[in-house]
Formats: sequence, structure tokens, C-alpha cells
Amino acid sequence: KRVRPFVAAGNSGNVQHYYRRHTAGTSRSVQCCATMQQAFTIIGGGRVGQALADMGPGSDVIVRRGEPISGPPGPILVATRNDALDGIVDATPEDRRQDLVFLQNGMLQPWLDKRGLGDNTQVLVYFAVAKLGDRPTDGKTDVNPEGLTAAYGRHAEAVAARLAAGGLSCKVLDRPAFTRAMLEKLVWISAFMVVG
Repeated sequence: KRVRPFVAAGNSGNVQHYYRRHTAGTSRSVQCCATMQQAFTIIGGGRVGQALADMGPGSDVIVRRGEPISGPPGPILVATRNDALDGIVDATPEDRRQDLVFLQNGMLQPWLDKRGLGDNTQVLVYFAVAKLGDRPTDGKTDVNPEGLTAAYGRHAEAVAARLAAGGLSCKVLDRPAFTRAMLEKLVWISAFMVVG
């Protein structure tokens, strides 16, 4: 499958790019403009974390390894490796844990349930950031021209709006549709890792 390039709208608060998401099935419509976005707390200042901040209004708080987890009210995007998740949850104040948004690969649901975070926002990411400072490339294909990135949970629409401001697609799904998409991605990742 060939990845189609996207035309990026730019970054920060000057973006006047509006995006209407695919609305078929169990997804909801989201229109956004970066000037209307809320500030996020982003844990992880690597390729993905920095790209997410670059799509925002310029007032995000990026939390790096070892720093206390604090920031504006609203979504706390976790853009780290899976092996850091336990420490991040432990370091997050209890009254803010429901705001954690998980962007990791794999099937996190059993781990989230075990940690009491089963209803937290999750994002299935189908975009890539080649190196720090690069703009993301959407994972749109000829088979899925609407894109495959999907979000579920209380902060799903805020995340979809942020991604749309960066020219990326994101469907907001209900729980059953998101679970199906999560299982499909697990199979895709597993097959990809076996084949190499």
C-alpha cells in the first residue's frame, strides 16, 4: 500500500486550515482551527510529542523525563514508549489521571483496566514523524483514503482537532468501533513485525 503525502497547513496559532473528518459509521464530525484549540500537557518531547506541540496554539506544556507532571487543565497526551507508562501513571496526580491520553502502539486495554484507567482516551496512531522537527506524514492509503488514525474517550475530539490542525486525519469512534480498530492494528503490527 502506498502512503499518500499530505499538504500540511502549517503550525501554531496562525493556522487557518479547517478540516472536516469522515462522518460515516460510528465516527463524529469534527471541524477545527488551530486558533480555537486548547492547550495540552504533552509528556515526551521526542518526535511525536514535539510534532503534536507544533500543531497546537503555542501554549502547550511539554513534560520531559524526570520532570513533574503538571500543566493546563484538559488532555495530558502521553507520547512515550510503553515501558515508561507505569512510571508516568504513578507520577500523575490522582485527580488528573482521567485526563491521560495514550498514543502507544499495541493493545493497551488490559494494562489500562488493571491500572483503573480502562475508560481513558486512547489514540490509534497511523502517522509517522521521520525525525525531530519534521512534519508528520499521514498514513492514508489507496484502500483507506480517509485515514486510519482513530480516537476514543473523553478527550477524543480535542485530539482529533489537534491532528486536523496539523493536516492529519483522525476519526472519533465509539467504544465497540474503537475496539475493532484496536484489534485490527494489533494484527497489523504483529504481521509487520513477523515479516519485518
